[in-house]
Amino acid sequence: MTATRWLAEYAWLPAHAEPTPDVLIEAVNGRITAVTPLTPGGDPNAGVDVLADAVRLPGLTLPGLANAHSHAFHRALRGRTHGGRGDFWSWRDQMYAVTGHLDPDTYLALARAVYAEMALAGITCVGEFHYLHHGPGGTPYADPNAMGTALVEAAAQAGIRLTLLDTCYLTAGVDGAPLLGPQQRFGDGDARRWAERAGAFTPDRERARVGAAVHSVRAVPADQLATVAGWARQRDAPLHVHLSEQSAENDACRAVHGLTPAGLLAEHGVLGPATTAVHATHPTSADVALLGESRTGVCLCPTTERDLADGIGPARRMADAGIPLSLGSDSHAVIDPFEEARAMELDERLRTRRRGHFAPAELLTAASEAGHAALGWTDAGRLAVGDRADLVTVRLDSVRTAGVAPAGVWFAASAADVAQVVVDGRVLVRDGRHVRVDVPRELATAVAEVSGGEGHRAQ
Repeated sequence: MTATRWLAEYAWLPAHAEPTPDVLIEAVNGRITAVTPLTPGGDPNAGVDVLADAVRLPGLTLPGLANAHSHAFHRALRGRTHGGRGDFWSWRDQMYAVTGHLDPDTYLALARAVYAEMALAGITCVGEFHYLHHGPGGTPYADPNAMGTALVEAAAQAGIRLTLLDTCYLTAGVDGAPLLGPQQRFGDGDARRWAERAGAFTPDRERARVGAAVHSVRAVPADQLATVAGWARQRDAPLHVHLSEQSAENDACRAVHGLTPAGLLAEHGVLGPATTAVHATHPTSADVALLGESRTGVCLCPTTERDLADGIGPARRMADAGIPLSLGSDSHAVIDPFEEARAMELDERLRTRRRGHFAPAELLTAASEAGHAALGWTDAGRLAVGDRADLVTVRLDSVRTAGVAPAGVWFAASAADVAQVVVDGRVLVRDGRHVRVDVPRELATAVAEVSGGEGHRAQ
């Protein structure tokens, strides 16, 4: 039995509007067994002797944060696609070019570094929206799930948990155009064959789980949506889908089906409490009602949505409709959950020209509990008895956070302020450094490998 105690200078406890000072957190075998505030009203018997063996955590301790939407290989594009004009579609062409350099070995190296970068930012669980399944030209590897296996291994080596959202990607457009060029690596032919391949992959559920994804209404024909949704329901697995990321997607779907993407998904049984719609940047009022009535979640990816000039989704309106909101870093233009969270509020200010849409506690929920739930990990994302002992401690004495009230970290801190990360009771980041991975060096090497040798290699 492995028992650990931590004494947090401040800790953000469930259902609290603000952090609580002086909290003793205890865990056995990676599970929280006690959470005791030592301030007035806390445990009157907690004295010096009780705290003698507790590890001090100066700063603010949060539950582990969840990145609910990731495309790990997009990290190779950071800083390389910003030199000219364009839109999502021109960016996509550059993204496809990166796929030509990826195989199970290079993907493992890149994803390991990317997931380790996430750990440095306080992310303890990631949802990988995985559609790069096969070799060049769409030829399956000897192990049809070799690329998924590489991602699971990458997360294990980086020390975080993973939900592999195995993605069905069959066509190049709503009109059913065939996959061409790099897209051929994504396809399984039809949803039945996708289900057979995805169903054959069974990683260790303690560290990794398999969910499902419909890439988009562009990529899965309407008559095959129910197959993917049914696969997820039979396994009680999360189901994710890109939804209304660009207005062009909405226009194409209406032209072919006479429905918005959300309307089409509802008609084929894709929406529901286990489903998360990613982006939902351009929903109609009727779409918001459909998502809310079905309790479908929405994963916002603000730094990617602004990087690709996609637009600003109606986050507050969706939350008010009963839609659980989570957060993802998507293309990894940056990996910073604090930036994603505060963008929920700040983007709403830009969209409405008003302030005060989301309280700090709501931002925490989106970045932690809601994200874990969207990925099928309902025992994480809270500093609560019985949950996984995932602790993220943020400095309150950096140049960004000095003098800031603890609850203000969502508007002041960055990923660089994460001092310590504990995952399942084990220290993964100490004093701002990953205990297993030389993250800058591995990122530089892996990115250079998959981007044609361009870029700086760390010395």
